[in-house]
This record gives sequence, C-alpha cells and structure tokens, in this order.
Amino acid sequence: MVNLELYRVFYTVAKCGSLTKAADELYISQPAVSQAIKQLETQLQTTLFHRKHKGMELTAQGGELIFAGVENALQTLENVERKLAELKQTATGTLRIGASETIFQYALSEKIVQYHALYPQVKIELISDVSPKICEALKTDRCDIGFLNLPIAPDEGIVITDSIMYLNDVFIAGRQFSHLQGKLLTLRDLQKLPLLFMEGQTVARESFNRYAESHGVKLTPAVEVDSWGFMKRLVAAGMGVGVIPREYTQNKIADGSLFELEVTPAMPARSVGMALPKNANMPYSLQMFINLFGKKEHGKGA
Repeated sequence: MVNLELYRVFYTVAKCGSLTKAADELYISQPAVSQAIKQLETQLQTTLFHRKHKGMELTAQGGELIFAGVENALQTLENVERKLAELKQTATGTLRIGASETIFQYALSEKIVQYHALYPQVKIELISDVSPKICEALKTDRCDIGFLNLPIAPDEGIVITDSIMYLNDVFIAGRQFSHLQGKLLTLRDLQKLPLLFMEGQTVARESFNRYAESHGVKLTPAVEVDSWGFMKRLVAAGMGVGVIPREYTQNKIADGSLFELEVTPAMPARSVGMALPKNANMPYSLQMFINLFGKKEHGKGA
C-alpha cells in the first residue's frame, strides 16, 4: 500500500536539500525525517539520496527518477483538496429539491426565489411528487433534500430534521352550503353530506381516516381528488364539503368563495418536515438552502 506521507517527506527533503530544513517545514523532528527516507528507500529497494556534507542530493538512478512523478502526484492531491475546500465555501453545482406541488407552492416558493437571488450559479432542480415517492428519491440519490407531509412511517434510509410548516386540516364548503355556516357540526352530521377527500395512500387521507376512526365514525367520500387545487375548485362549484389544510385555502376564505365549517372535535395538526438521506454529505450549496429556514447546521449523518 502506498504511504503518501513517506513520499511527502521525500519531496520536501528533495526540495529543501536538507534534512533539517525539511523537518522545520514539516513540523517534525530531524530523526523522523531521516527514518521516513530510510523506510521509503527500503520499500522501493533503491537509494534515493546521496548524503553529502552540504546536504541531501538526489541519486540519478533513484531519487531523480521518481521526483517528477511524486511532485505531480502531490500537486494533484493538493488540487483535489483545494477544490473540496472551495465547494465547502461556495454554492455551486445542482441542488435537487423534492416536494409535492402544494408544498412547493405554499411552503417553498419564496425560499427558492430567495435562494436563487443569493446563489444564481446553483442550478435548482425541482422534483414534484407525493411524499412516499420523495422518500424513495432521497434514498436512491435522486434528490438532495425533501419536504414531506408528516406523519410518515419511520424509515431507516432518511432522517427528518425539522418541521418547517404546521398544517391544520379543516372542513370547507362553498355558497351552496351557506346554511351550515356558523353551526357547530359533529362528525356524524358530516355523514349526511357529500364529502370530497384526497385520494387514498396519501398522508392527508391516512391522517383523516385515523382521526375519524378514533372517534368511532366512518366517513365515505363522494369524490376523491389528487390535488388540493382541484378540491378547492370542486368545493367552490358546490360539489360538496372538502377537507383541506386551512393554510392552503386562506385566500379563498378571505374572498368569500369558501368558508370553514365549525366541526367538533377538531382534527389534530400535522406538519411539513424537512428530510435528508441518512449519512448524507452536506455540500455548501445544500447547507445554505437549509439555513434559509433558520435551522442550525446539519452535519454528515444528521
């Protein structure tokens, strides 16, 4: 196995022409320098230096033969180390962000615009999909950071680091159901209404099912949809009562096209979590994006 430190000592001695000067430059003792040279000569089975009164001189059939190659190798390693150091201090490359369309719209859009203004040299790749698919993308190195609807089942391949946004699911209706406005409704009252739910196998739907079942009520949807935007349009058109995070429908409630039903008991809050691959490296570009959320630095293995 190549011992780079021995070659580094060899190169320094050759450059300085002296064991003493090389020891000073390497911050080690002169005997340690001499021992390293002897060890490398034994390993290569050749004499590398002539030890003269004025210093150390490369041998023609040993030291001179390998000097250029050693110098090139050490310079290559120094360039690699410098590039890695630059990456840790400069936001470059590509940042792959995964989230659902709604999370991009309501939780990430401003941060992404802010990040691009700060680091325009970073190419931003947006991966839009449901939370389970984003989990898979994180685990298969197709995504650097993900934002997931919580709660989700524990997964050894990812680490949830922070919650960046809280979601409060509420029941909403349009003008066709204005007679319900201001009335306190129970879950059993909702059984009599046409309900619009997110499709199955989504975090939102599973959370709602657990909520209803915990209160001994089974609610069956009249319509299932695959996006919050579509749900809002159908509810506003009078198709029925929808279940949606309040944070995603505040503009519609503000303009009067939708209103929030008063239902007891209220649904428990959920959140959007920031997720990273387990044992992920933390390039400078990714750390700077995380910092926009006011989070502490996350090191490797966070």
